[in-house]
Amino acid sequence: MNLPQQRAATQVRRTERSTARRAELIAIGRKLFADTSYDALSMDDIARHARVAKGLIYYYFRSKRGYYLAIIQDSVAELVTSAAGGLRLPAVDRVHRTIDGYLRYAENHQAAYRTIVSGGVGFDTEVHAIRDGVREAIIATIAEGAYGRADIAPAARMGLLAWVCSVEGATLAWTDRPELARDTMRELLVKTLGGALRAIEELDPAYPAPPPARRDG
Repeated sequence: MNLPQQRAATQVRRTERSTARRAELIAIGRKLFADTSYDALSMDDIARHARVAKGLIYYYFRSKRGYYLAIIQDSVAELVTSAAGGLRLPAVDRVHRTIDGYLRYAENHQAAYRTIVSGGVGFDTEVHAIRDGVREAIIATIAEGAYGRADIAPAARMGLLAWVCSVEGATLAWTDRPELARDTMRELLVKTLGGALRAIEELDPAYPAPPPARRDG
C-alpha cells in the first residue's frame, strides 16, 4: 500500500471511530434525558455519566442544546424508519405496517416519543420543526398508500394532518395508560383513518377513499 492509500485508509478509520463515538454519546444522552429533565442536567453531569471529558461533548455537539437536538433528530430518524417501512407491500398492508411501526416506537421509546410530539423544552422552534418533519413523513407515507402519490391537494393533506395530530394525542394517552393491546390500538387507528379518507373524498372527489375505507367496500 503506497503512502496516499495509507493516508486514505487512516482517514476512513478515524471517520468510522468518530461516527461510532458520536452515536455512543447520543445513545447515552437518550437514556439520560429519558430519566432527567433538560434543565436538571448540566454538561458536567452528562460528561460524568458518559465517562468522558466535557470537551469531547462540546467537540461533537458544541453545546448542551446541540447535544439535545442531535438526540431528538436521532430519535426522529428511528421513528420515521420504524413507521415508513414496507414500501413494497400492497397499499392496505403498508398502512397497517406504518401505524404498527409508529405504535411500536412510541411503546418502546416513550420519553423520546413524548419529546418529539410535545415539541421539546418549552416552545422550541427547532424541535417543533423536527416534529413537523415527522408529521410530513407520516402524511407522505399514508398518502402513498391511499392515493399512490405523496403530492396531494390542500384538503387531502389537511385531512391527513388532522388524523396524524389525533394519533399523536391518542398515542400519548395510550402509552400513559396502555389499557388496549397494541393490535387493538392499531385497528382503532386504521378505522379512524378510514373515516378521514371518506371525509376527504366528500370534500374533494378527486381523492376517492381506497376500497377498504369505503362504506360499500
